[in-house]
Amino acid sequence: MKLLLNCLLLTIFFTSCSKIEENNDPIIGIWKHTVKTATNTNKMVIDNEEYIFNDVYLGRFHGYKDGQIVFLTDFKWTYENGHYIVSYPGTDFPNDVLEMKETEEGTMLIRAQGNIFALKTN
Repeated sequence: MKLLLNCLLLTIFFTSCSKIEENNDPIIGIWKHTVKTATNTNKMVIDNEEYIFNDVYLGRFHGYKDGQIVFLTDFKWTYENGHYIVSYPGTDFPNDVLEMKETEEGTMLIRAQGNIFALKTN
């Protein structure tokens, strides 16, 4: 009886395990942007932005002023029809719709309006 129970438990364990899908999307990593006007549409006074994209479609935004973090929030990201969509749950930030471009300066994320969102760091 004990052998049967152990076999049943092992069967349940192995059939319930699912393989974690590997995400190698090129957006994964750290992206930075220097803000030229020091005020953005959300009225935050920052001079540098940092976006950290991870492999489970989440990330963290850091807003810096004079080298100190003055704002941070988590975000979610998806990839649909050649565009990345970044949303900021729990904030009033609008979604960002982005496209990745390779340039002489490096890899960039460009907003749908055409302005630079961030540059990938190595």
